[in-house]
Amino acid sequence: MTIARQAGRVLVDDLATRFGVTPQTIRKDLNELCEQRLLTRTHGGAMVSSGVENMAYESRRHLAEQEKRRIGARAAEIIPNNCSLYVNIGTTTEEVARHLTSHEGLLVITNNIHVANILMPLPKIEVIIAGGMVRRSDGGIIGEQTVDFISQFKVDYAVVGVSAIDDDGSLLDFDYREVRAAQAIIENARNVILVSDSMKFTRSAPVRIGHISQVDIFVTDCTPPEPILEICRHKGVDVEIAPGGEIREGEVQGANAA
Repeated sequence: MTIARQAGRVLVDDLATRFGVTPQTIRKDLNELCEQRLLTRTHGGAMVSSGVENMAYESRRHLAEQEKRRIGARAAEIIPNNCSLYVNIGTTTEEVARHLTSHEGLLVITNNIHVANILMPLPKIEVIIAGGMVRRSDGGIIGEQTVDFISQFKVDYAVVGVSAIDDDGSLLDFDYREVRAAQAIIENARNVILVSDSMKFTRSAPVRIGHISQVDIFVTDCTPPEPILEICRHKGVDVEIAPGGEIREGEVQGANAA
């Protein structure tokens, strides 16, 4: 558990090598921890179960790194030059920012210190940082001042991340102050792009941001579970699978299968 808490995720083969035991032994131990709801099984390993408190920023940053990079690249392709956008708190939204560095004529409003640091040096991108309290744990800016600041703008696009997506389509997070800022961002954008890796389908969090039906484009790394996919179909949410991701044949309309 100590290793899992530090890294956020553990892999069967890595643990078997580290402790000099068989993969079968590790799988048995992981299954027992999952039965106690301390871990959640993932492909090839397990991750720390979420509940009422999020994992540390560094642990989250290293979870699903490759998937987040692919999602970030695909989301950035959707955003045109010469537009305005919000980018909110999250390690996946930061990957979107890293892939916006070749864009021109952007006005980016963010409550994420890391996003501001990524884009600030670029001469063809203007960055506005929301006011409010800076959360030491991850550089997120939150609070009433943040919400009031965000509400002054109406932008072309919003790039938002979440901590969990429930089967009923609820978008969830941990800090109600962050959630209020995310809600303001969604309400004040003409087009909302949700960026989320598939691990978020297996996680839980206690605070409701909103519903996936409020999203225009959902960029993820593989085909979502059927209940979520069905909601997207009925609500007209465009599901985009980042290149290199797994697509179940015929299940995602308009998805990028490259």
